[in-house]
Amino acid sequence: MTAKTGTHRTPPTVLVLGATGKTGSRVVARLRAWGTATVRAASRSGEVRFDWTLPDTWEPALAGADALYLVVPDDPSAVGEFVRQAEASGVRRFVALSGRSMEKAGEDFGQGMVAGEAAVQATGAAWTILRPNNFFQNFDEDLWLAPLRAGRLGLPIGDMPEPFIDAEDVAEVAATVLTADGDGHAGRVYELSGPRALTFAEATRTIAAAAGRPIRYEELTPDAYRTELLAEGWPEEAADALGAMFALHRESHTSEVTDGVRQVLGRAPADLEPWARGVAARGVWA
Repeated sequence: MTAKTGTHRTPPTVLVLGATGKTGSRVVARLRAWGTATVRAASRSGEVRFDWTLPDTWEPALAGADALYLVVPDDPSAVGEFVRQAEASGVRRFVALSGRSMEKAGEDFGQGMVAGEAAVQATGAAWTILRPNNFFQNFDEDLWLAPLRAGRLGLPIGDMPEPFIDAEDVAEVAATVLTADGDGHAGRVYELSGPRALTFAEATRTIAAAAGRPIRYEELTPDAYRTELLAEGWPEEAADALGAMFALHRESHTSEVTDGVRQVLGRAPADLEPWARGVAARGVWA
């Protein structure tokens, strides 16, 4: 039987890190709706207190956990030790959130995720790595919301396409793997994309059409993009990380559509256009 319909075995206890974040909050919601696991929702201010910078919070958070949804910080320094402690405490299944083509990431971007991948692969537990593309929700929850509301999204990406993915699909994949019977997902790296690749200019036009208002895309040089981020108050480290992320995209390492969602869920991933219509109907980009 599937994770959704349940089994006769004792439900696992799943510790979800980043439980107030984009995917973590959705993983918690799904697991609780399915009723297939006891969920421990962990974050600095969540139900279960967890702070990467405070190792004293690790052991209480891990207590009783059989499975772990691993969402790592940008700083990789604590990741390996935490994963070793998690395995020693009894975690037997790790699902690590990473990103597309992390093996090609430079030193300014994704080193926490690189460390997370390496750490779970070094365990004797069942591990699965999820590597999604940029989320739809970057357009309506944080990263690009303010520029879209202001009517202009400027990025250094050119015509390189991106198969954006719904964070809801990523969360459903994670929840399914975390509670699956057997080891069918063990040792797997799932590259997760949406159903089609769009340029950022095309995505911006799709959102503008859904919102019923003019929103333009403007191509920036990497230097101009960094200058704008700093002028908006972004810390230099964050600006450099975003610049490095777009450098990875420009090299076409993340542009191909994958079938990772279908491999796990047996269905196609969500498409950006109907998602954008639903978000626009709530007045998010007004």
